[in-house]
Formats: sequence, C-alpha cells, structure tokens
Amino acid sequence: MKDETPARAKSAEPQPEPLLDTSGDSDEPAFSWLTPGGSGSSTAGGTAAATAAGSGTPGSGRTGSRPAGAHATGHDGDDAAQPESRADRKAAEAAVERSGDGSSAVFKEPLPTSALHVRPPEEEVERRNAQRESAANAKPVAPRVMQVLLAVFFPLVLVILAVRAVASPLFLWVEYNRPGFPGDGYGFSTEDRMTYGSYAVDYLSNWAGPRYLGDLVHRGGDKLFKDGEVSHMADVKLVILSTFGAGVLLVLLSIIAVLYLRRRSAGGVRRGLFAGSIITLVLILGLGTLAVLGWQQFFTEFHRIFFADGSWTFSLEDTLIRLFPGQFWIDAGMVIAGLVLLAALVTLILTWPTRRRRGLVKEARGAVQEEREAAADQA
Repeated sequence: MKDETPARAKSAEPQPEPLLDTSGDSDEPAFSWLTPGGSGSSTAGGTAAATAAGSGTPGSGRTGSRPAGAHATGHDGDDAAQPESRADRKAAEAAVERSGDGSSAVFKEPLPTSALHVRPPEEEVERRNAQRESAANAKPVAPRVMQVLLAVFFPLVLVILAVRAVASPLFLWVEYNRPGFPGDGYGFSTEDRMTYGSYAVDYLSNWAGPRYLGDLVHRGGDKLFKDGEVSHMADVKLVILSTFGAGVLLVLLSIIAVLYLRRRSAGGVRRGLFAGSIITLVLILGLGTLAVLGWQQFFTEFHRIFFADGSWTFSLEDTLIRLFPGQFWIDAGMVIAGLVLLAALVTLILTWPTRRRRGLVKEARGAVQEEREAAADQA
C-alpha cells in the first residue's frame, strides 16, 4: 500500500498564484498600520503580523506580501482581523492612542445624577442658606394667635367679673349702709330698699319670668313695679345673662389658650397677660375720662347701645329710681372701674418682662460659666 501522506502535506502548502508577479515587491508592509512604530505602540499580534509580512520564512517559497483581507498569525497563535476600511483604521488608531495615554478606551456615559454634584453659584448658595436660617428662626403662627386672643379676652373677662361683683346683694348692702348715700324721699327705709332691691338683683341672675317682679306688692297691696319697669328689667336681664354667658365662654377659651401656650411657647402666657393688662389700662383710663367729663352723657349713650329709646326712662316716684338712684350708678361705675384697674395693675406687675423672666439672667450665667471653663482650660 502506497503512503500518500507527504503528498497531502505538500499539496496543503499555499502556492503562489501563477498570474501574480512578485519580483518588484519590497520588504515594506503593505499597510501603514502594520508598521511597528506607526502609532507609537503596537500589540503583540500587530508586531507578529508585520514581521511575517516583511520577510518570508526561509525555504517556504512565500513572498513578504499578503493580499488585502488576509489574516496575520502572531507568535501566540491568535488571529487578528485587519480593518476593512479607512474609518475602521482610524478608530483603531484612536483607541490605541487613548490606551497609550493611560485613559480608558471604552466610552462611559455620565450618570443620570452627575448634575447633582455640580455646585451652584455662590449667590444661590447664600440665598438658600438665608432662607433656611429664616425658616429656622421664624416663630410659629399658632402661639402668636393664642397670645393675641389672650390679650383681647383679658379686659373683657375682667369687666364681666366686676359687673358680676356689683350685681350682688353684698354691693347693695354696702351702698345702702354707707355714709352719704341719699335716702328715699317717698318712704322707703333702708330695710325696705334692701328687701326690694334684693328681689331685683336676684331676678337678673335667675331663670324666673317677668312675674317674679310683676307679682310683688307693697304693704298696701299695690304693685311694687309698674309694667314698664318690669319690661325694662326683662331687657336688662337678657343683657346681663348674655354677658355672663359670653364671660363663661371667654374664660374657657382663655384657659385653653393658657394651656396651649404653656406647652408650646415659653413665656407665652406672661406675654399675653402683659399685653392684656396694658390694653385694659388704656380702655379703663379712656372710659373713665369720658365718664368724668360728662357722666350724664356717658350714662345716656351707654343705655342707647343696649335698650330702645323711651324704654329706660322713669319718673322719680317709680320704684326703680327709688331703689337705684343716680348716685347708685355712679358708685357702681367707680367700683367696676376700680376693680378692673386693680386687677390690671397687679397683672402688669406680675408679668413685667424683667431680665429674670425673659431668661436673660440664665443666659448671662451660662456665658460666664463658659468663659470660666475656657479660662480654666487655657490655664
């Protein structure tokens, strides 16, 4: 049997093309990118390809040039594909240059949040810092509203409490028994005044109807109060009960404001009461001045606010005038003003914004303590 192995191996070797004249070829590489120093640096595969293309293997009978599109085999046995166009060669050269500069040849898209790392202008930074500082230093609105309500409610509550103190049998007894109070020229004794006047005062604060006063009679059997007097006392009772009801509501709201300020605002109760006492003093001094300058005009205008014209004027012989003469209302006004003025002055003194109440003493002591500690540390 004939061995054909050498023949197969011999036929497997590449043979030069019969129509290709290679006598004029030089040893230079066919492409500039195959030059070893063309790009400043070359890979192992590119060096091997240039060497193989520049000189043929002795005894192989091959020339140093290869057709375009042929593969160059390096010493490591890997095949490197040649670029097929000029654009591909330029891209390969740019990639090699970037790798030579030490930077990555792979394009990396910036992160979506990369703009967050850009610092805004200094003016914008200062504006934002100022806004944050003002927001941190701004006081809440609710405590201020509660302080204003407490300051407004305070004088009203004081006036209503003073009116309640005057509309009592105790004040009647003091008035009828004080020296200089005018007597009744139509026959009422002090005991009669105290008895009949107590009925009138009790009617203002109870829930009885007009018959409570309309059914009262003298010793002789005549009605004590006329129909016009009973009607006026019914109007007075409506005003008094409404005032007392409003006073109870204001007291409840004031208590809520005090409880809220004690929890949410340090010193808020003190500031609210201090402002309320100042408002009270201004009102009392203003109204007192008007009353002193013209009491009759002040008394008339006061009744016109709450009662219809003609419903509150009576003759000197009527029971209401005999029980409550003009001097009684002057004394009542003075007592109301005095009680309100006294309460406002006491509140003003107790809530006066001293250094200790404002916390400045503690701050000064803390600053002194810090200075002493700093001096001790330095020593």
